[in-house]
Amino acid sequence: MIGQVAVRRFPELTVSTPRTEVRRHLAPDTEAVSAIFADRLTQRWLPLAEESGQIDGAAWCADLARQRRDSGDGDHFAVVRREDARVVGCLWTKRTDWGSRLTEVSYAMASEARGFGLAAEAVIALAIVLIMEHDFQRIELRVAPGNVASRRVAEKAGFTYEGLLRNAGYVRGNRVDLELWSFVTADLH
Repeated sequence: MIGQVAVRRFPELTVSTPRTEVRRHLAPDTEAVSAIFADRLTQRWLPLAEESGQIDGAAWCADLARQRRDSGDGDHFAVVRREDARVVGCLWTKRTDWGSRLTEVSYAMASEARGFGLAAEAVIALAIVLIMEHDFQRIELRVAPGNVASRRVAEKAGFTYEGLLRNAGYVRGNRVDLELWSFVTADLH
């Protein structure tokens, strides 16, 4: 195998907080995931072309998650509310840079789970585990200006606003600026 480089894979992990559990998706999650991504408010902020249609929960939980893992780019996770064991959100990591030990996290929450701090609780728990147990140095969030709820998640999770990335993203097929937020090793102290 001279000349071949092994692909780094995202660590398999489960993270528990007082109110949530963050774990890889399971086959029974597909219906909840489809509903989360079909929600109008979630649709408003997804980085997809308008004509791309709905995200299929079965593909998200299995094929798309496996492709992201196999490429070394990241992983997909369910946010499970502990009080009733319901999947109430999705977290996913992407743009993982193994040399720099950084990754970006994104999230979408079910409408009935918004406004209770569950997204921030799950995001910071994932960030801390990635830094403390898996040697990541930097976790990033990118937020489209105007997505006030997502900005509040970043703030509540303890991420630091670093600035505006001009014309760096797209939402429903339109180019947008993105706010860059980060959580780094030094933020643990």
